[in-house]
Amino acid sequence: MKSEFIAKGINQTLHRIYLQVSCKVEIATPFESIEKSISNQVLIMENIIVGKIPETYYNLEGMESGSDTLNVVQ
Repeated sequence: MKSEFIAKGINQTLHRIYLQVSCKVEIATPFESIEKSISNQVLIMENIIVGKIPETYYNLEGMESGSDTLNVVQ
């Protein structure tokens, strides 16, 4: 089983749970038998977790550390 959390917006988180499925398959032909392993993950649950709405929000991604805007926020 695999679980992942992804940020979605300023107050939401997407939570997904996957089931890891692995099996061995044997293919029979008239001249030989071929064995293969197959592995895949299947999404079994997806949920959005909603948090509190913040009073203030600053998106400083991509700003340089010496910029004037960053100095105002600090």
